[in-house]
Amino acid sequence: MKNKSAGIFTILVLFFSLLMNACKVATAQHSQDGFKKLFDGTSLKGWKGDLSVWTVKDNTIIGETTVDHPIKSNTFLIYDKGQPGDFELVAEFRISQTGNSGIQYRSSTVDSLPYTLKGYQADIDGNNVYTGQNYEERGRGFLAKRGENTVLEKDNQPQIASMIADPDSLKSLIKTGDWNEIRIIAKGNRMRHFINGSLMCDVTDNDTNLRKMKGLIGFQVHAGPPMKVEYRNIRIKN
Repeated sequence: MKNKSAGIFTILVLFFSLLMNACKVATAQHSQDGFKKLFDGTSLKGWKGDLSVWTVKDNTIIGETTVDHPIKSNTFLIYDKGQPGDFELVAEFRISQTGNSGIQYRSSTVDSLPYTLKGYQADIDGNNVYTGQNYEERGRGFLAKRGENTVLEKDNQPQIASMIADPDSLKSLIKTGDWNEIRIIAKGNRMRHFINGSLMCDVTDNDTNLRKMKGLIGFQVHAGPPMKVEYRNIRIKN
């Protein structure tokens, strides 16, 4: 009887040991990844915007205007479940050739216009003239063009500290009319934009009067010609 009890005890010890190891592995994997989804793939739950512009289909958020349904001013799909400060945001995008879009972050709403944001923006356009740059919507304008590492001091225009790479060589890394991955890393007063794993621009904002350290995230559809932009696999790590 004693040997039988000892055998059962040994089996239980081994079982719980294996269980604890499995939990440790799962925890380690989660901590290494650390991203959470901002889009459930089927609805706009957690987002607000003009639903005549924004829809969901095939695990993708779609922003679209047409000849019959133009818009008079830029409109945004806004994530309303938080205002991140330091974060890493990753998403995939695809845009029509006439398209003009971007991802707003550390942004705020404009009271006079519905679903309108102002703040930092990772630009995206169909002809890849601006894709990857940092543009401050309704603010200081171009903060860093593609290939630039810039520094902003109080009340001054951005100063180029160095060139990351030749702008044309960076442009060649962006796939026109196809899916691309965009990654935004905002930490303190430094903001970096990556497309398909390559650094496109790097901004250090030392202007304590005008810089923003946290705020809203949103996707843009630009006023103008009919366009279509798609976003999927949207996730963030704080």
